[in-house]
Amino acid sequence: MHTAPRTGPLRSAVVIAALGVVFGDIGTSPIYTIQTVFNPHDPHPVPVADSNVYGVVSLIFWSVMIIVTLTYVTLVMRADNHGEGGIMALITLLRRWTGRGRRATAVLAAAGLFGAALFFGDSMITPAISVLSAVEGLKVVDPGLRDFVVPITAVIIVVLFSVQRRGTATIGRFFGPVMILWFTAIGACGVRGIAGHPEILKALSPTYALAFVSGHFHIAFFALAAIVLAVTGAEALYADMGHFGRRAITFGWLGLVLPACTLSYFGQGALVLGDDSTVAAPFFLLAPEWARVPMVLLATAATVIASQAVITGAFSVTSQAARLGYLPRLRIEHTSASTIGQIYVPWINGALLLGVLILVFAFRSSAALAYAFGMAVTGTITITTLLFFYYARTRWGWPLWAVLPGAGALLVVDLMFFGANLTKLVHGAWLPLTIAVAAFTVMTTWQRGREIVTRAREHAEGPLREFVDGLTRREPPLIRMPGTAVFMNRGSHTAPLAMRANVEHNRVLTEHVIILSIETDTVPRVPDAERMTHDDLGYARDGIVHVVARFGYMERPNVPRALALLDPEDTEGPIDLVNASYFLSKLELFAGDTPTMAPWRKRLFIATSHIAADAAGHFGLPLDRTVIVGSRIQL
Repeated sequence: MHTAPRTGPLRSAVVIAALGVVFGDIGTSPIYTIQTVFNPHDPHPVPVADSNVYGVVSLIFWSVMIIVTLTYVTLVMRADNHGEGGIMALITLLRRWTGRGRRATAVLAAAGLFGAALFFGDSMITPAISVLSAVEGLKVVDPGLRDFVVPITAVIIVVLFSVQRRGTATIGRFFGPVMILWFTAIGACGVRGIAGHPEILKALSPTYALAFVSGHFHIAFFALAAIVLAVTGAEALYADMGHFGRRAITFGWLGLVLPACTLSYFGQGALVLGDDSTVAAPFFLLAPEWARVPMVLLATAATVIASQAVITGAFSVTSQAARLGYLPRLRIEHTSASTIGQIYVPWINGALLLGVLILVFAFRSSAALAYAFGMAVTGTITITTLLFFYYARTRWGWPLWAVLPGAGALLVVDLMFFGANLTKLVHGAWLPLTIAVAAFTVMTTWQRGREIVTRAREHAEGPLREFVDGLTRREPPLIRMPGTAVFMNRGSHTAPLAMRANVEHNRVLTEHVIILSIETDTVPRVPDAERMTHDDLGYARDGIVHVVARFGYMERPNVPRALALLDPEDTEGPIDLVNASYFLSKLELFAGDTPTMAPWRKRLFIATSHIAADAAGHFGLPLDRTVIVGSRIQL
């Protein structure tokens, strides 16, 4: 059964923090959704007519209710991995399944990995479309500012990515109040629009959505590609669940975000009913003229916060993927002493910045980018729904009579949105698919290459117990020097290459030897009490012990701190960690002729290995006491 929900009183500070981080993306969707639906330059435009306005507004509302409120808030957020959420958490939950259906589990885990790959495309498109849509409000204030939209957007994005290394620990506490002001403002503007044409409230009835789809399917189907923009950011609710808890996110969504967004959508619909020329920028025109400049500034701040959230999400997905073996170790910096989820990944930050700037200058408008945006979102939502219901059936034992109708109905909705976005394939929807395919190829290639290298390495290392047993029978005997040596090892069954090379070439060994293996569990964090286990290999009297340090996939390994947790009785007395030497084995990879992988995948694997972080820094080893021994491995 899944982890029990968190108990205790719900603190307002947690809800405010969740409002500042979780809802930025979905909360800024009203800026461009209705404008995109009725965009006359769309390849499949929706005519501006009263019946279509009612249908579109109703369809937006019920899409949000079905996908966000029902699928994510009510169902999917119940599947947590020790409190953590997100599609990577679902993958780790599925990977624990060892019973019947392992092949199906593996296929679904691969689908989940592709969903995670889609998120990287989302991480590039969200900052570009969000900031562009906000800055485009300048055109409403003064049409002469049109030419400044793209340069101003680029400057904001460069500044946004430049401050990532500072983290959100300092400015994060301001995000919540800004977003509360944002939701209050868009809700108030929505009320103003509804007051002008209150008949728009009839669109709350699902009959208008159904009538629009059934009576104008040739229009409604293509409109779904833009209507899906209203649910962009739904995956963030699930992904950030570990930071704030399900209760805080649910309270924030139902208590403020959903009502505010609903009022904004209905207010914009009412505005268009009164004057169809406002369809060019209904969000900003909904505000009174005196408030449009402040609204542009507030929208810009809100979209920067939305971009911040998705960038941080990309950092988290990268970190989790690396810990699960889908990516090499990358340099990860923790930017907050109090919030473990606030991390900075320099390589990913640079890649995202380059990608976002290319999108801004290539598409130059939020309407053009909207064609690309929906594909990443619908793909991720569909895969998440599929994984959730499979997990609910196999692990929670949900009855088939409940799973099949429930999953079937929700997947029909998801697939209709996905199919509608496929019609935009040549107009930009190819972009997130291309990014996802590239990321998926890199991750699966790294996983496969890592397995091949591990086998080759294990063959070169030889059995650990046999190697340790042979140390006592060497002629001439090894020279034992005072001190402590820590040999980092990939597993518990083979000997460290660095130790084998040291023994064979230098014929010397310290009095205390610790062979340390690192294990990454499929849980976010491991308590210190369960961190360390030891095995004396039968030779504790000779000062050689094997130690396993366990870390969760959300943790950054710190070897010296972990070793300090060892009981002196397990190591024949206290070890001198202050002066201990650390030994690492560094592999030089080269592509051989063996048919282990396609030649292009071998080259990709070797190229990917070059972005790996320095192992000493990754494990927190003191650089002045770390020795690196090189070895060559054929791929």
